[in-house]
Amino acid sequence: MKKIGFLLCIGLLILAGCSAEGNSNKTKDGKVKIEYWHVNAETQGGKTVKELVKDFNAQSDDVYVQSKYNPDMYKGLIQNMMSEAAGGRTPDVVQIGWSFKNYYKDNFEYTSPEAIINESFPEDKEFIEKKFDDKMLSIAQDEKGEQLGLPYSVSSPVMFINKDILRKANLDESGPKTWEEVKTYAETIRNKSNQYGVFIQEPADSWAQQAIVDSNGGNIVKDGKASFASEEGVEAYQLMQDMVKNKSALHTNDEQGQQSFINGEVGMLFTTNAKQTHIKDNAKFDVEAIEMPGWEGKEKKVPAGGSMLGITSDTKEEQEASWKFMKYLYKVENMAKWTKGTGYVPPSNDVVDDPNGLKAYVAENEMMQPAIKQMSNVVPWAAFPGNSGLEAEQQIIDMRDKILGEDADVNQTMKETQNRINQELD
Repeated sequence: MKKIGFLLCIGLLILAGCSAEGNSNKTKDGKVKIEYWHVNAETQGGKTVKELVKDFNAQSDDVYVQSKYNPDMYKGLIQNMMSEAAGGRTPDVVQIGWSFKNYYKDNFEYTSPEAIINESFPEDKEFIEKKFDDKMLSIAQDEKGEQLGLPYSVSSPVMFINKDILRKANLDESGPKTWEEVKTYAETIRNKSNQYGVFIQEPADSWAQQAIVDSNGGNIVKDGKASFASEEGVEAYQLMQDMVKNKSALHTNDEQGQQSFINGEVGMLFTTNAKQTHIKDNAKFDVEAIEMPGWEGKEKKVPAGGSMLGITSDTKEEQEASWKFMKYLYKVENMAKWTKGTGYVPPSNDVVDDPNGLKAYVAENEMMQPAIKQMSNVVPWAAFPGNSGLEAEQQIIDMRDKILGEDADVNQTMKETQNRINQELD
């Protein structure tokens, strides 16, 4: 890890400062060394990250990338960044989850890709506008329209279904279309097979729960305040708690819940489409991905999961190296590798229709299609204002665990959590 303005040179005879060999941002052969921080576990694209980094390093004459995996998803990455910043250190290219973009802006020194291009890469002047449409770019902008980073991964919550279990329970194998039907399906599976009906993902974020609340007409954040303890929000969490209580839904850590589905022990899995490759490669049953359920009579809202790529390099040399790496990741063939290795929806315009990209893959891969089809219903992942994002997200996670794991009163627990968050925002 490189140091920010802190290199200790020892010895009275060294009058001209540290030698180039002692500079921690260079490799032995003189390449600029940068760090790429990501959240991709082996089950969610980690192998593809390693492949892309290895391929970049093999073809680059002047930049060397070292990747670092951060557990606990985007919250864990932000926490690690805070810890490193306290010691005067920083990564270079980072995956920032959409719900933490405000926190990123307010707590870290960063440089927008646009600024680096304008200063050092005139040949890339039109790169961003050609690569992304305005709607996609806006997800990675602040409230003033400044481009904080560039969209990299766009995930969409989908329902994976074990069609073998559905058939045995005499259920329609096309799967449920509403959350009311999810509850019915889950209870039927439990009653007929004594297996769990559904697992709703529970990583170190509340993205999946936002999808259920938003689609019921609620909001996690509204007018800069926490607002999830509405009638619609309480109804959504009550549905989840009821299924856990009658054992038609599984409540466990995210890794175990996903593995239980892959093992054929759970009928349905509500999670990110980014897990489709791992599920498809490891499930030994008839598995399918379907669009996320809505609520009866209400407009479905699909929060954009995933992340943008930001640059937090300290020096101009490292910033330029970071842009070279980012630009490499956005090449059509590399975005195609990324999509195939993860299941994320491509954020750029040129990947899906390019013969060198995903044209044939999307046509053949039915598990990819639900996420693409529901992109017209995309809404932003809720982001709390100012410096409150990290703590607010943790409080919502704690609230979820109390409701699902401790059988806490849903209405009371949600209102207490909402009030605490809003007091901290004042």
